[in-house]
Amino acid sequence: MAEAFLNELGKGSFMAESAGIEKGNLNALVVKSMQQAGIDISGSRTKEVAEFIKQGKTYDAVITVCDAANAERCPVFPGKTKKIAWFFEDPSALQGTEEEKLQKIALIRDEIKAAISKFIEAAGQPGYWK
Repeated sequence: MAEAFLNELGKGSFMAESAGIEKGNLNALVVKSMQQAGIDISGSRTKEVAEFIKQGKTYDAVITVCDAANAERCPVFPGKTKKIAWFFEDPSALQGTEEEKLQKIALIRDEIKAAISKFIEAAGQPGYWK
């Protein structure tokens, strides 16, 4: 969700890539929730952080988006990278009916979108990247 929002809201100024500690499956309810927000991520594929590290990719900023229980497992990128940690509930860990899960995912989605908007605004301020 964060990758899609940054690429959409920061179009022309930012390019985001998303990966996890291990390769997972695209959550169908997250896909549906993002479609409800006007963004189609159905063609996305999950990737592993190791894939990017092996390619020698570097980033100006790495934003980890983990739930608090898994924060210690969040990836670390070496080098001169601004490191930012955000904590959101994990949609794949939600319990309840499909409708209850969709309602909760919509809240998480909106929290992530708000965080991305704040990041874009802050990143444009003088001195942010120092």
